[in-house]
Amino acid sequence: MNKPTIITTPNGDRMAILPLADYESLVEAAEDSADIQTYDRIKQKIAAGEEELIPAAVVNRILEGENKIRVWREHRGMSARDLAEKTEISAGYLSQIETGTRDGTFDTIKRIAAALNVSVDDLA
Repeated sequence: MNKPTIITTPNGDRMAILPLADYESLVEAAEDSADIQTYDRIKQKIAAGEEELIPAAVVNRILEGENKIRVWREHRGMSARDLAEKTEISAGYLSQIETGTRDGTFDTIKRIAAALNVSVDDLA
């Protein structure tokens, strides 16, 4: 990196002038540093159990339009009956929600989300 040229503006501000390539290199280094800090924060959250890595297969199934509750339930290794019991709804009602023939109430979706350890937004 070249030594910058220092100038003083008429109002007394000191400014550094440096070649564009040096400036771009500094910007890139700052962006890399920010990316590394973000990576480190996410890694810490994963280690603390505050975040989880979601397998691509799960994401792809959701993106392809499969029912989010079913995808998350299967990802968590739960049977429909287990989830129904845990959320205190009938297996038939859960099946209707998963097939889209019936909408769940907000309270029901909230209980399902809690049982699956996801947010309500993850199921919307």
